[in-house]
Amino acid sequence: MQPWETVERARVADGTELLLARRGQEWVVRAGGRVLMSSRQHGSEDALAELAMARLARPGQARTVLIGGLGLGYTLRSTLDRLGPDGRAVVAEISPELVAWNRGPLAHLAGRPLDDPRTRLQIGDVVARIAEASGAFDAILLDVDNSPSSMVLAGNDRLYGMKGVRACARALSAGGVLAVWSAGPDQPYLERLEAAGLEGRAVTVPARGVGAGGARHVIFLGVKRAASPRRPGTAAPPARSRPLPRAAARRGARPSRKG
Repeated sequence: MQPWETVERARVADGTELLLARRGQEWVVRAGGRVLMSSRQHGSEDALAELAMARLARPGQARTVLIGGLGLGYTLRSTLDRLGPDGRAVVAEISPELVAWNRGPLAHLAGRPLDDPRTRLQIGDVVARIAEASGAFDAILLDVDNSPSSMVLAGNDRLYGMKGVRACARALSAGGVLAVWSAGPDQPYLERLEAAGLEGRAVTVPARGVGAGGARHVIFLGVKRAASPRRPGTAAPPARSRPLPRAAARRGARPSRKG
């Protein structure tokens, strides 16, 4: 069997080593010695975008999608394939080295999605991008850890706790979708999605794509309920006024304002 060849090495902010390696036409990125992403198993990364975009209140009309984690570019490519000409895919990636690999030796794998004019790349923590947003994203796609309970980087638990889930919900537009990649099931996380007011669901998908055998992964979906449209010609309900003080009501006078 052909041996693995180490192509590049890098370290992220918390000291974790990222290693880019290849064996023939197969590429992997390892973090701390574990395979984090592989060009042979990207079906679930494609499905992350496919499932999220299909669950939008208005499929095909998304304007802004936030992607946490560039990976090998497959989720970004799948998003762009479902995004209109006026849409934007904002990618938050914490590792400049991984971005450089995607522009260099890995660029061909997903068809150079970073070169698409609809792509907006931001080097930095996706947690900060979510925290500063309110109703800004039609979809948020997260693929930065092995699961909501198995973090690659220290501090990513901020994404998956109750506070993080609520921040994601707040950052979504009405009818928007939060989609999270996971190597396996995580019932407590699914319950947190529901507790945050999202319609939660877990979908099991094949790691290598539809119809393929082998490993299976889980995509968590949390849909933010769309605002109920008001029927044409229906006026907004009148505001409820506070009752007048009894004495003022008898005199027909308005209550006096303080100051």
